[in-house]
Amino acid sequence: MSTGPTAYPLLPDRHPQGDFFVCDILDAAPKGDMGSMEHPIFSLSTKPDTRPRRYEHNGVTIDIKPSVDGLATVHDRDILIYCISALIKGMNDGKEPQQVIRFQAADLLKATNRMTTGRGYNLLKAAMERLAGTRISTNITTGGQEIFETFGLIERARIVRETRDGRMQEVEVKLSDWVFNAIRAQEVLTLSREYFRLRKPLERRIYELARKHCGRQKEWRVSMAVLQKKCGSGSTLREFRRLVLAIAKEDEEYRHMPDYEIRIDDVKDQLIARSRGTVGDDRSDAVEIPALDPEVYDMARAAAPGWDVHVIEAEWRAWASSTPRNPEMAFLGFCKKWAQQRGEP
Repeated sequence: MSTGPTAYPLLPDRHPQGDFFVCDILDAAPKGDMGSMEHPIFSLSTKPDTRPRRYEHNGVTIDIKPSVDGLATVHDRDILIYCISALIKGMNDGKEPQQVIRFQAADLLKATNRMTTGRGYNLLKAAMERLAGTRISTNITTGGQEIFETFGLIERARIVRETRDGRMQEVEVKLSDWVFNAIRAQEVLTLSREYFRLRKPLERRIYELARKHCGRQKEWRVSMAVLQKKCGSGSTLREFRRLVLAIAKEDEEYRHMPDYEIRIDDVKDQLIARSRGTVGDDRSDAVEIPALDPEVYDMARAAAPGWDVHVIEAEWRAWASSTPRNPEMAFLGFCKKWAQQRGEP
């Protein structure tokens, strides 16, 4: 590993750990909803992206339409991650989740490693406008419900108080039904806090996909063509390969990608994500679930045909926020949802 400037591929840690999660809301690690982690909801562009897009894969169809401000970006997703994390933390503490969430703008900026300057607040305002303006129609299931209507990622955002110099202080966000259903069903995964230091939108997207598909397995492989589709990249396949290769080379030198080592198999034209063994370490919200009855695994295989049920079990245990009353039935329900959302392996 290089002994040079290892933070080079990463954004600086703008708010060191002592001040990083400044409020009790985010004592737990950040959380992302599974739907937008698996599918290319957000734009990779750093400039206004006004092209409508349609994504189809394994029976899932998504139409994404931008507003005049452009599509919501991968970096705009930080706002959703913050809101999801706050509500999941509250649920873990026994609170009923609310679709309207109010928070201090400075807390969000610090928790997501953003600037707390005037520019930081202006960028946050623009991000909320894009999140509300981007409209989605999909048949993705969240919380056991299929949503066919068109909706925004957030229904609205309101600045409750501003400082004299115009910076927002308190912000109120109403989440879409789609996102809120995912939260109530706890269809979320824990993300590394280093996610917010990744500079490139494509790095963030690759990390999300690795976290979703590799989880705690040793390795996940995906063809460049499928990866490009899952990333929602508008580049040519040749240019997309070049961009991914650059990330893999930087990761080989600096080990900057959180949780997963990113490499390229040139022969098979695949991206390889290998677990660094850090997912699930030092979790403050870890839940103890007793060993399952051995007979449940045969039922699990029937519920999720073709899948490795022990891999599903590991993901289920990482996902659970409380000890279920009937672990076997809860596990079988998770297996059914797993198979419904992913189809055949």
